[in-house]
Amino acid sequence: MANLKEIRNRISSVSSTMQITSAMKMVSAAKLKKAQDAITAMRPYSNKLTELLQSLSATLDADSGSKFADQREVNNVLIVGISSNRGLAGAFNSSIIKQVANLKNEKYSGKNVSIFAIGKKVNDAFSKSDTVIANESALFDDLTFDHTAAIAERLMDMFVEGKFDKIEIVYNSFKNAATQIVMTEQFLPIVPMEGEANTNLDYIFEQSKEEIVEELIPKSLKTQLYKSIRDSFASEHGARMTAMHKATDNATELRDQLKLTYNKARQAAITNEILEIVGGAEALNN
Repeated sequence: MANLKEIRNRISSVSSTMQITSAMKMVSAAKLKKAQDAITAMRPYSNKLTELLQSLSATLDADSGSKFADQREVNNVLIVGISSNRGLAGAFNSSIIKQVANLKNEKYSGKNVSIFAIGKKVNDAFSKSDTVIANESALFDDLTFDHTAAIAERLMDMFVEGKFDKIEIVYNSFKNAATQIVMTEQFLPIVPMEGEANTNLDYIFEQSKEEIVEELIPKSLKTQLYKSIRDSFASEHGARMTAMHKATDNATELRDQLKLTYNKARQAAITNEILEIVGGAEALNN
């Protein structure tokens, strides 16, 4: 009977866990729809702004480049790692942490590498062993363009002041609810345009190209960071919804197995009791 009680307790525990994972799946599914709509609506604007900026920059002389395009010898590197504040999202956070560690230990080995954490998980992973210069985990409590723009301005100021020679962003790009792609994008200095595909577009300039580029570059950088964070935000809910769906399925399968084991044990116990009664009755008759 002790064995039956233990199995009943396990069934109750698994059922409670299944209810929690199912609820978390539904919450993430609801949040995912809103986050997916936001990043889907933003991507065309971000891509068009980048295309316009590259087209203008490609027509400027080399001497009129922006301060954000200053190519320096890379000694000090800043890696902006974008994770989440919560777990239970499968490999969402671990993939970001692994990519940041690979950049630090392999690509920028021997360089002075610092980490700018956006998200509690990436901050916890590197705060003890590496130089985390800032932790902006509170951004996800109120994710707006204005709050993201303030962080982008900090990054731009640090680059212009010469504190860092290169800044890269590591985040999860949203493809669908089941697939997130780890992306590493160069934030500063601005990546030169490759090829001449967009240099022949016909634009009418009301100001000089230099003034327009100087105005567009900060806006483009802020938009790039905001898009990366929005991508990561949608990826987080997609990863958590998928992980909780699998956890619910596994809990359901385990509960069914435990119920089958419980019924077998209960049937065996009843059979043993019947045999004992029959055996006792036979003994009395003899």
